[in-house]
Amino acid sequence: MNHQLSAEDIRQVLHGISIPPQPQILVDLQMEQVMPNPDLRRISQLISKDPGLAGSVLKIVNSSAFGLKNHISSVHQAVQLLGLSTVINILNGISIKSEMDDDTIVQLNRFWDTAIDIAQTCAALAAQLGLRNPDEGYALGLFHNCGIPLLMQRFPQYVEVMENSYAMHEDRIIDVENRLLNTNHAVVGYYVARSWHLPAHLSEVIAEHHNVESIFIADEPYSHDKKRLLAVLKIAEHLCGNHQLLGRQAHDYEWERIELPLLAYMGLSPDQLENLRDDLIDAGQLSA
Repeated sequence: MNHQLSAEDIRQVLHGISIPPQPQILVDLQMEQVMPNPDLRRISQLISKDPGLAGSVLKIVNSSAFGLKNHISSVHQAVQLLGLSTVINILNGISIKSEMDDDTIVQLNRFWDTAIDIAQTCAALAAQLGLRNPDEGYALGLFHNCGIPLLMQRFPQYVEVMENSYAMHEDRIIDVENRLLNTNHAVVGYYVARSWHLPAHLSEVIAEHHNVESIFIADEPYSHDKKRLLAVLKIAEHLCGNHQLLGRQAHDYEWERIELPLLAYMGLSPDQLENLRDDLIDAGQLSA
């Protein structure tokens, strides 16, 4: 069963924070829409590959206008609940506002590419490691860096700041951003996730995803479920080479600081992690 929302309902809910969608995915979605019988499953798959589109859909389905009792994090579930006509109205509204120049697209490609790779790896790891809801792993991977494109839009020098932050041996990535920008992408991402009405524990993990030393080494109070989600995210970032793609760094300094306590918490040895990597590569879920 799905609810019909008016164009005005959609406009009001989507007002405010927005992350630019990938132009090619918008083209693919538009192609699907003009088919004689649009495939809702195909539309759902395309939306789930883009943080901006996925966030907008979840914001609608988790809004008071829709009336769910509990917030959800599954894009596929959200699309099924919304139904084809409402999803198409959402996409049309987003497409109108999504013109970007070539330089912006080139900069954002790094964000888009890492988001989908880490999301897929998080979901696979969550399933392998026995987390209760692999869909939450996917959502966390897709959205954890959603503050980055907003900071790119706000600060022309943000890409340089981001690369410098990954080059620090001792400082946290967010420490560098805080010094130079008076904010950081984890905090911004938390507020974006809140604005999309993601489940509270996912928003909180997004806020803390570069505060890993405090959680796994200093052992700050943190729920077991959130710790496991955070651990899966950091493993996925490392396996996907986030430090190389986003940070342009050969060494993953953050991982070097947190590897042993994080793996110990998850009951994994470095050798077992390498076996997990090999399994994901063999299954086509991770690039070699």
